[in-house]
Amino acid sequence: MSFVVGLDAGGTSTRALVLDLDGTRLGAGVAGGANPNSLPPAIAATHVRQALTAALDGLNPAKVEAGVLGMAGSSKVLSDPAVGELFEAAWSDAGLRCPLRVVTDCEAAFASGSDTPDGTVVVAGTGSIAARIENHTLVSTSGGYGWLLGDEGSAFWLGREAVRATLLALERDEPDGLAAAVLRRAEIPEGPPRDRWRRLITAANAASPIELAGYAPLVTAHADVPSADRIINEAVEHLAGLAESTRKGDDNTPIVLMGSLVHTHALGSRLKRELATRTGAPVRTATEGAAGAAWLAAVRVLGEAAPRPT
Repeated sequence: MSFVVGLDAGGTSTRALVLDLDGTRLGAGVAGGANPNSLPPAIAATHVRQALTAALDGLNPAKVEAGVLGMAGSSKVLSDPAVGELFEAAWSDAGLRCPLRVVTDCEAAFASGSDTPDGTVVVAGTGSIAARIENHTLVSTSGGYGWLLGDEGSAFWLGREAVRATLLALERDEPDGLAAAVLRRAEIPEGPPRDRWRRLITAANAASPIELAGYAPLVTAHADVPSADRIINEAVEHLAGLAESTRKGDDNTPIVLMGSLVHTHALGSRLKRELATRTGAPVRTATEGAAGAAWLAAVRVLGEAAPRPT
C-alpha cells in the first residue's frame, strides 16, 4: 500500500493528513504554527516535523509516494535557501523520502473545495486576497497588500471600520448596538461621549494595528444594526471585486472561499450570493487545507482521476 501526505501550515496551527491512494484517511497530526514569516523559521520547521510524526504514527513513512506542504509564507521557504533547508530537514527527519513540494495556502484551499484544475480562490481572514488558479497552480493574485496598504473586506478591515463607526456615533452622540459592543471590548468606561471618544482613539492606537481584527466578530454579531450592516455590505463589495478582477469574460470556473469570515452567516452567505449573481459560477467553501494538499499529492501520483479524500 502506498500513501500520500498533505499539510496545511498556518500562523497558529499546522495540520497533517495521510491518505492511501483510494482517498481513505490513515492518520492525522496537529502541531503549532509553521509560517516562517511570523515565527522563527527553526520553530516553524519543528512544528511541521511534529505534525508529520503524529500523522505517520504506526505507518511506514517510506511508503509515502508524494507529499505537499500548503502554507502561508511559502515564498520564504521557496526563496530563502537557509529556510528551505530547515523544512527539508523536518521532512526527512519525519522519515519521508519523497520530495517536499511546497505550495501556497491558496492552492491547497482551492483543492479542498474543488476537484477542477482552474478557478478562483478568495481569502477573507485576518487579511484578504483573491488568487487565480490554473492547472492547480497559483498564477496571479489581486489584493493581499497587508493592513497598511489594503486588505479591504478582511477581519482587520471590519474591525477598523467598527471602531471608526463607533467614533462617528460618539461624535453625534448616537451610540448604537455595535458602538456599545466596541466600547465594552475596548474597556472604555461610562462617561461623556467626548471623553469616551478620546479614550477609544487612545486605546486603538496603543495596540498593534492587527489587533483591530479582534473587533470583526462584533460586526457580524450585530449584523441587524444599520452601521454593521453597512460595513458588511461594503466588505462583500470589496471581496467580490477582488474575485472578479482575477477572472475574464464568461469564466464559469468555480470560486472557492476560505478564511474565518466566510464561515460567518452574516458575511459568508451574502458573499456567496453576490458572487453567484455576478459570475454565474459555482461558489464553494474550502474545507480542510491538509486534505486539499494531500489530494494534490495524489494527483501527482495518479493524475486527475485521483479519488477525493473520504
